[in-house]
Amino acid sequence: TVDGPSMKDWRGGRAASFNIIPSSTGAAKAVGKVLPALNGKLTGMSFRVPTVDVSVVDLTVRLEKAATYDEIKKAIKEESEGKLKGILGYTEDDVVSTDFVGDNRSSIFDAKA
Repeated sequence: TVDGPSMKDWRGGRAASFNIIPSSTGAAKAVGKVLPALNGKLTGMSFRVPTVDVSVVDLTVRLEKAATYDEIKKAIKEESEGKLKGILGYTEDDVVSTDFVGDNRSSIFDAKA
């Protein structure tokens, strides 16, 4: 819980209920440890936003071969229903952050975002 100014993280101590606060995340480094083939190929940042729970990732990738967004969505949906079922979710619903509170999956791909 951050409830006041910090000399280490000035932004983090600023009125979180009124601001979107850019921050760092260890998620990209963690992916590299879990999937060694991706080590050093990812970077990331996070935004602290006034939500009850959940977080968001805006993932940008460079593909080895061309693919349309529909092809990418299809591949992600297939994985979410196959070997990553229960870990990766997929939705085309008009969702907001509170729709994911209590969801046990690690990540949900929002096809409309």
